[in-house]
Amino acid sequence: MAVQDDVAAAREAVRALERAAAAVAGHYPQSVDARRLQSDVARVAEDLHLLAGQDPVPAPPPRLEIIDDRVYPQDFWVDADDEGLGGGHA
Repeated sequence: MAVQDDVAAAREAVRALERAAAAVAGHYPQSVDARRLQSDVARVAEDLHLLAGQDPVPAPPPRLEIIDDRVYPQDFWVDADDEGLGGGHA
């Protein structure tokens, strides 16, 4: 999915969250928790707005793992499970 698609989906989700939070807050008009919920949702919307104005940071390439080509002692594999690669249990 492209960045623009992800941002658009997130914006729609935030709008849905704003509607849901407003509906819940309507049932608790004097509640500090309802006001805090609406404030938190507004902060999420603002954070998304700020984030969407930035260039996306590309993911770093996966780290190359180097595995020694040495021969391991036979008792190294005693507790290993066979994951279906190669021969199997005899």
